[in-house]
Amino acid sequence: MNKPLRRIAIFCGLLVLALLIRDNWLQYVQADELRTDTANRRVNIERYATPRGDIIVDGDPITGSVKSKSSDYEYKRTYKNGPMWAPVTGYASQAFGANQLEKIDDGILTGNDDRLFFRNTLDMITGKKKQGGNVVTTLNGAAQKAAFEGLGNKKGAVAAIDPKTGAILALASTPSYDPSTFAGNSTTTDAKAWDKLQKKNNPDDPMLNRALRETYPPGSTFKVVTAAAALENGLVPDADTKTDSPDPWTMPGTTTELPNEGNLPCKNATLRVALKVSCNTVFGKVGSDLGNDKMLEEAKKFGFGSEQFTPIRSSASVFSDGMNKSQTALSSIGQYNTAATPLQMAMVASAVANDGTLMKPYMVSELSTHNLDVIEHTDPQKLSQPLSEKNAQVLQSMMETVIQSGTGTKAQIPDVTVGGKTGTAQHGIDNSEKPYAWFISYAKLSDGSSPVAVAVVVEDGSANRDDISGGGLAAPIARDVMKAVIDSKK
Repeated sequence: MNKPLRRIAIFCGLLVLALLIRDNWLQYVQADELRTDTANRRVNIERYATPRGDIIVDGDPITGSVKSKSSDYEYKRTYKNGPMWAPVTGYASQAFGANQLEKIDDGILTGNDDRLFFRNTLDMITGKKKQGGNVVTTLNGAAQKAAFEGLGNKKGAVAAIDPKTGAILALASTPSYDPSTFAGNSTTTDAKAWDKLQKKNNPDDPMLNRALRETYPPGSTFKVVTAAAALENGLVPDADTKTDSPDPWTMPGTTTELPNEGNLPCKNATLRVALKVSCNTVFGKVGSDLGNDKMLEEAKKFGFGSEQFTPIRSSASVFSDGMNKSQTALSSIGQYNTAATPLQMAMVASAVANDGTLMKPYMVSELSTHNLDVIEHTDPQKLSQPLSEKNAQVLQSMMETVIQSGTGTKAQIPDVTVGGKTGTAQHGIDNSEKPYAWFISYAKLSDGSSPVAVAVVVEDGSANRDDISGGGLAAPIARDVMKAVIDSKK
């Protein structure tokens, strides 16, 4: 063979070798990536070729599937009480993808999860179509309804937790949206519904999950964390010993006095009285005396500074580092840089109710096949120990005083012991906007068990500014959620 022919033969051989390598790379190395790539239309055609499995609450599905009237996607998602459950389910849309549980557990719901292989193989042998599995939640339908209806047309959120296990019982956010309205892929109806919900077109941002993703200044509800820090660090021995708390109190390094709201008995008040009437001076000075490091350490034990995965991600709540004593004082009463999600503040209440043990919050109890065989089960998991049992019980007695004769009387439930804390957090530059109304609480039954802890925030109460308070707006919602959980267990 002459030299030019040999070169051509070698070049052709290299091309064949490159083609073989590329073919094997695509078939074996990139096969799974290409198979699941959302840009691959066949992926979505397969995803919607059969009815999705369901998301379950109280043993019943809150989702469904119906035949699509057009397109090559055979089925589309439906939702029961979509706006009420959207903060839990998220959405599954032929046009816009999925989020929250619909996305996290998409493999189970579509039947494509490897753990469903054996079941799908049996169905194939018997001639059945592939069926998706189910996501069984920890949610309590009555509590969710009470939370959603309690918020009504107000902007805000509710999170409720079982203190003993960490199971999430309610997760409401308003304003909300109906995922059914854009579950298809119509360029008219579905696309228009989607556009109306986007923040650029709707400043109320109904698709924002305020219970998990929005952080607010927690106001005086954070004083529960500050009280815990005081007890845990031995700054105050018990609930009924007088503190060294002048009124007025000038914050260190400033000429600024930290004000109390109204004519309150805050001078050298005990922790019990200070929590009952919500003394800024007492808890601001406690935080300043403890210092940034000790306050930050206690806040972290309650979950501040860490994202929570429920499995839906919850934003990290904030208690800052590197603050001076005056900044620490303001942060210790839930202002300055302090910011928390409603889930985080429900975690604070639940840790106190559970004798100081904070359980990891979760909302999926199990994943199952379509015929309810369990694939995966969630076991309760301890997250941290913010308080000793003794100090937690001291703090319980203080929070119960708030409900019995303090700022939280509207959360009282007959024949049930309720502990709580109100909060009215400043909002806007120089407190120019309507304040946020907060309330955190727990319920305790006669046998000593505590089945529920709740956090409620109302962003923009329709009431007059002077009438906005955690005790007035948020406490009745928390009461109704707690009562719904208690009644559902009877």
